[in-house]
Amino acid sequence: MSDGRGKVHTKPKAVVIGGSMAGLFAALLLRRAGWRVDVYERIGAELAGRGAGIVTHGELFDVLARAGIDTAAAALGVSVPGRRVLDRDGRVAGELALPQVLTSWGRLYGMLKEAIPANCYHHGQNLVEVTEHSDRVVARFADGTQASGDLLIGADGIFSTVRAQCAPNVRPVYAGYVAWRGLVNEQDLSPRVRAELCDWFAFSLPPGEQMLGYPVAGANEEMGVGQRRFNFVWYRPADADHRLADMLTDLDGVRHELSIPPTKIRAEIFAAMRRDAERLLAPQFAEVVRLTSQPFIQAILDLETPRMVFGARTVILGDAAFVARPHVGMGVTKAAADTMALVDALQTHPTNLQAALAQFELARIPFGAAVVRRARHLGSYMQAQIATPEERAMAERHRTPEAVMAETAIATGIAA
Repeated sequence: MSDGRGKVHTKPKAVVIGGSMAGLFAALLLRRAGWRVDVYERIGAELAGRGAGIVTHGELFDVLARAGIDTAAAALGVSVPGRRVLDRDGRVAGELALPQVLTSWGRLYGMLKEAIPANCYHHGQNLVEVTEHSDRVVARFADGTQASGDLLIGADGIFSTVRAQCAPNVRPVYAGYVAWRGLVNEQDLSPRVRAELCDWFAFSLPPGEQMLGYPVAGANEEMGVGQRRFNFVWYRPADADHRLADMLTDLDGVRHELSIPPTKIRAEIFAAMRRDAERLLAPQFAEVVRLTSQPFIQAILDLETPRMVFGARTVILGDAAFVARPHVGMGVTKAAADTMALVDALQTHPTNLQAALAQFELARIPFGAAVVRRARHLGSYMQAQIATPEERAMAERHRTPEAVMAETAIATGIAA
C-alpha cells in the first residue's frame, strides 16, 4: 500500500472526519489495532470548555480501558451514591440508591485528546467532498488540501458533512422542546443547596417539564468537594414556529435554525428563563439557575439513519448516524461502542473491508434505532403535542418521581 510518495506501508490508513468524542475514540482504538489514523477537525481552535455533563455507563469504561485511558472513577469524574427528587417546596419527594460516575465533556475530551499524537490531529480542516476510488477514499477540504486512506469515518456529529453528502435526505427532526443547560461553581451556591444537591443526581419535576442536575469536575478539573461544578439540564416545551423561533433569534435579529451561540442569546430570553425558574422549580434548582452566568439552549432533536456504510470505504458513527434525546444519557457511550464495534469487525475481517463494514452496520443500526426509540418514550411527556391517548398513557408512565429516577440515563430498557 503506497502513500502516494512512493513509500510503501503495510498498515492500513483511516481518515477520520470530526475531532470530538467519536473521532477520538475511533482514532485511539484503530491505532491500537494497528492502523495509521489522521483526524481532521473543522474548528480551528482547541475543542474545550463545552458546558455539558456526561453520565457514564459500564460500556464506556470498557471502551476507555481498551483505548488505554485511565478508567479509575476518581480520574474520570465525580461519584454519587444515588438520586433524589425535590418537590416544588424543596422537600425530598423520593430517593433511590444508584451509584454512578458523572463527568464533564471537557474532562473526558481532554483525557482522550491527550492520548492522540499531536501530528495525527489536524485543526481547521473543513470537509468539502468525499470521493471513493477502487483502492482508496479521498477527503477534500476547503483549503484545497486532500487526505486519502483505505477507510473514511464520518464522526462529525449531528450536522455531519459526510452524512449530508452520502445521505442528504437524513436530517435532524426537532422534538418539540428544548434544554436549558449550564454549569455553576459549587462554591458559589449556598451551604443548604450544596448539601442538598451537590452530592446527588437530582431532579425537579414541574408540570410538563423536567430539571435535573449533578456534580462534575471543576473548571480546572478539580474533584474536591467545594471545588467542583454543578451541571444542570432543564427540559421545556417550545413550539417550533413561535417560542423556539423567538429563543433562537439573536441580539442582531438573526434567526438561527436549531442552535444559537450562548453569547448571542438576548437578555430578555435569559430574564424570562430565570423568572420561570423561581416560579416553577424547587428553590435549590432556582438558585442554581440564578447563579449560572452563561446558560445555553439546546434544541432537542431526533436523528436516525437507515445506513451507516456508504460505498465501499465510507462509514458514519456516533451522532453522525443516530442522535437520541439526552434522557438516555448515552450519547458518548453509544459513540464509543460504535467505534469498538467497527474495530472488532475490522479485526474479524482483516483482508475483507466489505465484510467488516457489513458486520459493523448489521450490529449497530438496530442498537442506534433502539436508543432513539427509548429516548422518545422517556421524553414524551415534555413534547408540546401528544396526539393519542396511547401516547399520553406512555408519557404518564415515565412521569412519576420513581420512574424518572429509575429510568433517566440508565442503560436498561433498550432492546435492538
